[in-house]
Amino acid sequence: METVEVDGLRIAYQRIGQGPALVLFHGAGEDSRIWRAQLEGLSDEFTVFAWDAPGCGQSDDPAPELSAEELGAITAGFLRAAVPAKPHLLGLSWGSMVALELYRGYPGIPASLVLASAYAGWAGSLPPEEVERRYAQVLAEIDQPPEKFIDEWLPTLFTGKADPAVVAEASRIMADVRPAGMRALLSASGRADYRPVLPTISIPTLLLYGADDQRSPLNVAHELNRRIPGSTLAVIPDVGHLAQLEAPEAFNTEVRSFLHGIAE
Repeated sequence: METVEVDGLRIAYQRIGQGPALVLFHGAGEDSRIWRAQLEGLSDEFTVFAWDAPGCGQSDDPAPELSAEELGAITAGFLRAAVPAKPHLLGLSWGSMVALELYRGYPGIPASLVLASAYAGWAGSLPPEEVERRYAQVLAEIDQPPEKFIDEWLPTLFTGKADPAVVAEASRIMADVRPAGMRALLSASGRADYRPVLPTISIPTLLLYGADDQRSPLNVAHELNRRIPGSTLAVIPDVGHLAQLEAPEAFNTEVRSFLHGIAE
């Protein structure tokens, strides 16, 4: 792991490969290890960066009352310190909110966006009662041992066809979640609504979803596709929310094809 300091926080990240910069933002309750198949599979053509978000993995914990604007500033600072030129950004689940917050405040930084298993924020994509249910669930779980709730999350992240070894890999990563990190990320993003940002996006954007995603279903994907001008929607059959783990070759192929199309 490499590190940079941003606003007094040590941010850790993995970097591998050569070529245009591709930055990966993981979901909540995870860290850069969730991108193993992308770090391995895309680094032949791209310099792939995968950060540990503030409060995750080997990065420092931010203040518990972290705001969306502060998260965006930290993200922009990380990109300026660690990543050359104009990077392509790939945000997964909660990481898609990181990418949208970054674009909201710093639209000149990214060259393109890949929003995978994405939301326009929970409040921008889900009914109000579902937003509050998820917010309350995470808040209640923050101070519990991870083994008490991971088994409840896994069926919502994968289909029943997923390789048990891959599901176990995700479980091990999620077991390292830290209460301080989750509290900060919930503060920054738990009730976020990025619908006003979507029509302002003027860079190439790929929306990448698993067809059987329970947490961010295809009606959410179609709504983002409708609101983001010129965006492309790609759906991977028979996989769930963590499509990059459940179907890594198909996921990587869609990302690679999209980035090739930009370069042409």
